[in-house]
Amino acid sequence: MTADNVQVFQVGDVEVLRLVEWTGAFVPAADLVPGATQELWAAQAHWLAPEHVEPETGRAMVAIQTWVLRSEGMTVVVDTGIGNGRERPGSPMFDNWQGDFPGLLAQAGIRPEEVDVVVNTHVHGDHVGWNTTATEHGWVPTFPNARYLVPAADDAYFGPANGYAGGRRPDDRLMYEDSLAPVHRAGQVDLWEGSHRIDGRLTLEAAPGHTPGSAVLRLASAGERAVFVGDLVHNPVQIVAPGCSSCLCLDPVQSAASRRRVLARAADERELLVPAHFAGPGAVEVRRAGEGDGFAPGAWAALAGTRSS
Repeated sequence: MTADNVQVFQVGDVEVLRLVEWTGAFVPAADLVPGATQELWAAQAHWLAPEHVEPETGRAMVAIQTWVLRSEGMTVVVDTGIGNGRERPGSPMFDNWQGDFPGLLAQAGIRPEEVDVVVNTHVHGDHVGWNTTATEHGWVPTFPNARYLVPAADDAYFGPANGYAGGRRPDDRLMYEDSLAPVHRAGQVDLWEGSHRIDGRLTLEAAPGHTPGSAVLRLASAGERAVFVGDLVHNPVQIVAPGCSSCLCLDPVQSAASRRRVLARAADERELLVPAHFAGPGAVEVRRAGEGDGFAPGAWAALAGTRSS
């Protein structure tokens, strides 16, 4: 583990830490964002490669990472990655994953018991995994004193009352039972819908489509802004072509509408766009381009390494 695994930048008075568990080539970029044409990929290749598309294989480069915000005396964890030792038969990459998320927390100087809030931007296996930790007594909340903010629509969709997302995939049942149900039993889950204010600087807002309850977290402090968008944007090509949803979106049309709305506000209000899975610098400014709802990436975030182990 190196200093590059934990990086830091500032948004107003809020310190933002980036904990990178893994970066590498995922599925072919054309499969990840199937609506993007070959011509579009080719036109953007000069800046997408090598940090966002592997030039040799055409596969999308992604990061498994967590963002931690220090705001108004609170420590807020945004998404918790895959988690170790989970059965995920439908997701070979995630099945029995072994990472060092606890080591990243320690490297960043964060003790689990000091975390006040955990935000799950949505309920997918690579965003809720470290909600819990395996013990001899079963799965228990990783952050024993935190409130876990979970979109109510996702909790309902992926939960047992809906047959774990309608029973389409065994992974959904396994994920809910090892990563969400234990936190419910501990009484630490707060379900929300529409919008939810965490403090004077942080607000959750629904942005459905990727999942029924997908959300973004807005940060506004001392005249600076950022928006943590989860999986609303998987690859930077979607900034240029916001109508193109990922293959993982449950409702691609609704996802595209949410993406256009969030990108427009990011461009107009100079919000730094912070997706869950961007490799490279991980966060980027958005600007309007051309006519209509076109956008383009602006300056990438300047992140500094901190606290190597």
